[in-house]
Amino acid sequence: MLEKRSRRSRGTPIAVAAHTLEREAAALLTDALRQIGVPGARQRHRSQLGLAIDTAQAALATSDGTPETIAGARNTLVRALAARAEDARHGAGQLSRSAQRAPTREACDDGWRRVEAIVAGAEASASEAALMAPQPGDPASWEAARAAQAAAREARRIVEERNHAYTFHADPGFSFGEGWYLAAAASLSDVVIQIEPNQAQTHQAELFLRAVGLHGRRQPYRSRPRANKQLPEIVAQAYRADAPAAQRKLRAAFLGDAPIPQRIVDWTDRALAHASTGNKVLLWIRRGAHHPWRNTDDRELLELTQRSLAAGLVPVLVGDALDVQVPSEAVDLTLFWKEPLFQGADMRRAQLQFFEHLRRSHALVGQLGVTTAGMDGPALMGLPTLYLTDAPNVRLGAWVGAVPGYRGLVRGEGYLEDVGDTLKAWADRAS
Repeated sequence: MLEKRSRRSRGTPIAVAAHTLEREAAALLTDALRQIGVPGARQRHRSQLGLAIDTAQAALATSDGTPETIAGARNTLVRALAARAEDARHGAGQLSRSAQRAPTREACDDGWRRVEAIVAGAEASASEAALMAPQPGDPASWEAARAAQAAAREARRIVEERNHAYTFHADPGFSFGEGWYLAAAASLSDVVIQIEPNQAQTHQAELFLRAVGLHGRRQPYRSRPRANKQLPEIVAQAYRADAPAAQRKLRAAFLGDAPIPQRIVDWTDRALAHASTGNKVLLWIRRGAHHPWRNTDDRELLELTQRSLAAGLVPVLVGDALDVQVPSEAVDLTLFWKEPLFQGADMRRAQLQFFEHLRRSHALVGQLGVTTAGMDGPALMGLPTLYLTDAPNVRLGAWVGAVPGYRGLVRGEGYLEDVGDTLKAWADRAS
């Protein structure tokens, strides 16, 4: 019966098959287009598009389809290819954003390789749509082919506008210490830098990069930079390759070859005028709004102070405000960084020179505290460092075993005894 009906209406059974395929392809495309914007329906959209394309191509491959059937299948195919190109543009945009935020440079680059493959797919769909648009053709098909080409161009633009730079944040609300490991990564590898413009510390950041020889690594600021969380691993890779060379390079870049300015020497000497001349340890205090659960616990701070004294070390308190009474033997240098001396045009180098003078002239042997980026500059320049954390720190954990003298300690049973042993080892090594 099907054969008889087909011969009356279409002429041959093959024509019926072509007509059926053409209608099926159109229905599949309609269903695919309905999924656009429906939450959770992206995968169904792509699946139905693929079926629509395959079915339309099968209809065109059938040798005896009528002109109307061929035109319909061609129209459906071009529209489906355009929809696929647009979906690829959307997918490339979404994936590019997650790739830029990847935690490592390798993961970022891998994500972008996948973006490139998606973009190539958009371009292939657009090229096929242009070839399939009829001659002289249906205006709707031509419009779909032009839309496919526009989507492919936009997808390619995503790749071409990829931002390889890491941002040097100059807003005082951002982590100040982060700038040190950004500069370190650029000094030790091929990292490109952009400075956050029109911020309170933009000028100081520019001067610091010039002072450490990184001005040529700068590019104009633009959106969608790489994630700065990739930087510690880049630094770690350089230290793993040759730790002494990496440390020498950073010390030379960060401190310069001139003597420590006398104004920094005088301020530091006055601040420690009444302190014991014994070996000293920095105890860092963090009171940040970001991740407040990482902040210093005052009870722990008192315990660290007592254990420092028990190890024969003078605790020097640095970082954010001190909110608890500590033993009189401790030296309170908290908020030193707010002094005009350390907030000027050369603020970043001045703060590093302050730590270096403590080390050279005031028997500073190490630093201890919660994970705070203020510790990173001195750590990279060779100051023995122990940071405390509730769970392994994925980013800074990359420095453990790579940066000499750098350790992380997860709080747990007996961790304070471990702290005491470390302090005693620092004291013994300095004696």
